[in-house]
Amino acid sequence: MKTFVVNKLNQFSVEEVPVPEITSKQALVKTLACGICGTDATIIEQSFKGFGLSDYPMMLGHEAVGEIVEIGSEVTSFKIGDLVILPFTPAITGNNPFSSGWGAFSEYGVVDDVKSYTSTEEIPETAYAQKKLPSWISVKEAPVLVTLREVYSAIQHFGVQQGHSIVVYGSGTVAISFVKLMRLRGIENITAIVRSEEKGKLLKEFGAEIVIDSSLSLVKEQLLKSNPNGVDFVLDAVGSEVVINEGLSLLKDRGEILCYGVPKSTNLKLDLEDVPYNWNINFQQMPRKVEEGACHEQIIQWVEEEKLVLSDFVFTTYPFERITEAFQDYLSGKTNKKIIITY
Repeated sequence: MKTFVVNKLNQFSVEEVPVPEITSKQALVKTLACGICGTDATIIEQSFKGFGLSDYPMMLGHEAVGEIVEIGSEVTSFKIGDLVILPFTPAITGNNPFSSGWGAFSEYGVVDDVKSYTSTEEIPETAYAQKKLPSWISVKEAPVLVTLREVYSAIQHFGVQQGHSIVVYGSGTVAISFVKLMRLRGIENITAIVRSEEKGKLLKEFGAEIVIDSSLSLVKEQLLKSNPNGVDFVLDAVGSEVVINEGLSLLKDRGEILCYGVPKSTNLKLDLEDVPYNWNINFQQMPRKVEEGACHEQIIQWVEEEKLVLSDFVFTTYPFERITEAFQDYLSGKTNKKIIITY
């Protein structure tokens, strides 16, 4: 089968590798679509914490959906023909090895059946978020569900509730997902910080109450007009030391910085000059799959009720044969929405 590989800094290619072999507790999945994520870009740039130079070359991708084509003897949760979300491809060993950055940009992947494991066996964490999808879901849009589930689990972990005030830095798929899902939870006092009029319109469309264009005015000066005592939360959906430091100055007493974006450095320098005496910082950059899986039914329900329209989050699709072009467009910043690869 073919898989998409990052070889070294900013260099990638399509390679031929063996189809994964499944255990009795697994199912083999034919990939139908997979979304490009900021995590993929960070891995390509060799700045994702936990992956060293010795881990390259590496298979990319973690936002796939596909159809089950083979099941292990102990599998009861899935059957052949089921549409499933979050198949991963294990590392390739042997003479031509590739490590796995979850490897979902492969023609085939694997899901585990949680119910096939006994109480004494360790269940792979990813299995908790590997779920069957309803047949009415659009395959070309379904990878968006991964982002929505991850973001919703983060909102719950952060404890952002109705009545709270929050500032969101960012304008990509993650930022618009946070804004949309917080509005569905009844959170209204949402301010988006953007750097262009176009991005401001986008965040407004997804539910931001106030938009501040940082290229035109001072953020703190504008924010205090609507939130004179500061805000409860500032969300960094970018992964930026600059954003975190500016955000600190926007907090009310005992406010909290929420770090969801992945920084490009393992070092963080904080400027505490213009901050409250009491504040918190909360990093949530690797959503737990148990928590993501627990959000699955709520996200599907909102899609079914048309409170979430998956196509609203999609910029365009590319066939797998053009995946290199798709990544070049993504890395050059041509879109604020999701690019999806189809097979």
